[in-house]
This record gives sequence, C-alpha cells and structure tokens, in this order.
Amino acid sequence: MSFQAPLFLLALALVPAAVVAYVLARRRRRRFAVRFTGTSTLAGLVDAVPAWKRHLPAALFAAALAALAIALARPEATVAVPLEQASVLLVTDVSGSMQARDVEPTRLDAARAAALDFLGDVPDEVRVGAVAYSTVPHTIDRPGTDRSAVVELMENLTADGGTATGDALAQALELLGKRQKGDRPPAAIVLLSDGETTTGRDPVEVARQARRAKVPVYTVALGTSEGVIETPGGLLPVPPDPETMREIARVSGGRAFTAEDENRLDQVYKQLGSRIGSRREQREITAGFAAGGLVLLLGAAGLALHGTGRLP
Repeated sequence: MSFQAPLFLLALALVPAAVVAYVLARRRRRRFAVRFTGTSTLAGLVDAVPAWKRHLPAALFAAALAALAIALARPEATVAVPLEQASVLLVTDVSGSMQARDVEPTRLDAARAAALDFLGDVPDEVRVGAVAYSTVPHTIDRPGTDRSAVVELMENLTADGGTATGDALAQALELLGKRQKGDRPPAAIVLLSDGETTTGRDPVEVARQARRAKVPVYTVALGTSEGVIETPGGLLPVPPDPETMREIARVSGGRAFTAEDENRLDQVYKQLGSRIGSRREQREITAGFAAGGLVLLLGAAGLALHGTGRLP
C-alpha cells in the first residue's frame, strides 16, 4: 500500500492522544464521584455492566479516528484490472513445416487447439484478431470482440509454403497501428512459429518497430529438433528456431516460450491470456477507509448513547 498524501498520516497521532484523554477522563470521574451509603442495596437494583462494554464505544471511536486519518492520506493499492479495449493479434505460421508430426497430431493441429483455448481464456473486453502466414501473410482478421471470425479462421488453416515471419509481424503492426492516436489502448502480438524465416523481411528488425510502437511480441517456438516432413525427395528435417524467436521477444519487450507438445502449448497460451488480459495498476482506495471510519464513528456514538446517554 502507498499514499498520495502521506503527511496526513501524522493525524494518526490523534489516536493515542484520544486514548490518553479517555483514560484521564475516567480517572477524573472516579475522583469527583459522589459517594453514597447503602451501595450494597443499590447494587441489587442496577445491572452490572461488563468492562468491555463500557470501553467499546471509546475503542470504536479510536478506530474511526485511525481510519479517517488514513483516508486523508489517500491510500492506494496495487490491483489487477482488465485491459479495456486491449488488442491481441494471433500471428500463426502455417508454412509446410507445420505438417510435422513431432507434436501430435501435427504442429498445426496442436497450435490450432491451443489458440482456440486462448480465445476462451482472454477477457471478453479484449479485442482479438488473427494473421496466418506462410510465404506471405494471406489470412487476416482485424481485432474485434466477436471471436467467431477468428475461430473460423483457425479451424480452416492448412499448412503449405515458406515462412515469412517478418512480413507477418509487419502486417500485424499495421493492423494495430490503425487504432486511435494519442492514448492508445494496450496491444500485443502472439507469434507462433516452428522454423526460421525463409523469405521476406527480417523479423528482428520488425520487432524493433514493435517496441517503438509499444507492442510486445510474445513468441512460441513450436516443435522439436526431431521434426521432419515428407517431400518428393524424402524426409526433410524442420527443427524450430528458438534463438530467433527469443530475440524477437527480447527486442520487442515481450517474452519467449517454447512448447514441445500440445499440453505444454496449451499452458503457454493460458499464461499469455493472463498476461495480456490484465495489468497491475495503482488504484486509490480512500473511499473504503472513509466509509469504514464513518461506520465505526456511528457505531461508537450509537453504543455510547444507548449505554450511558452521552457520547464517548
């Protein structure tokens, strides 16, 4: 917890001062009390009041003073809040190497299943779009809150062609760049690819542009070093390229993941959903302390008037 006006915390000194004043007042009452004879007879006519009941109004009054003093200091707490109007673009590699079966049933099928789970995890307020690419970016859905178009896109993907990761990232940045100027809502790119770029722009250079645009790229390197695909010339090795993926994430300000099977990839997307869907933010909680202080103050006054006919 932090405070916008911490000097007002000095008002907390009123609490021990009030306690001292209360104790002195109690002693003064006993000192100047009028003494009567036959107190044993009077005691039978008056119900005994437990000590804690006599002191409870004063204790509530002191707690109210403390709560109101803290409210004056305007306390803040760090809370997780949804990113309203945030935008996320799923950039998915559908090049020929995504046919590899080192991730069951294929890399593309695993990516598709995890992406659909991701869509179910992110908050409804987050705008989600998609870009699928191979030799060029060829399937595009702009960010929106209607997930049905993205779901349809992911379900109809097929693997073929080369890998133009840089061009796909540039396309994603262009879509996100059409957001309102000025105080733009947060945005991020989730890049899933299994291999090195074979054509088009340098993805690391595009990642630098993403950093300048304050759009982090979260990368997922899918597959294992044993991955192969069938070609007319025989089996062709298609290992992932985690080094480049890590560099893209680092340069853009995102985070790199690796996923060697469908279950792990599913967990990665769930983490991304949590990271992108909310942020830690300082929120003022003055109202809570002020309301609590008022309730305590009214409680102290009510108990005091009911029990003794006077305020504490």
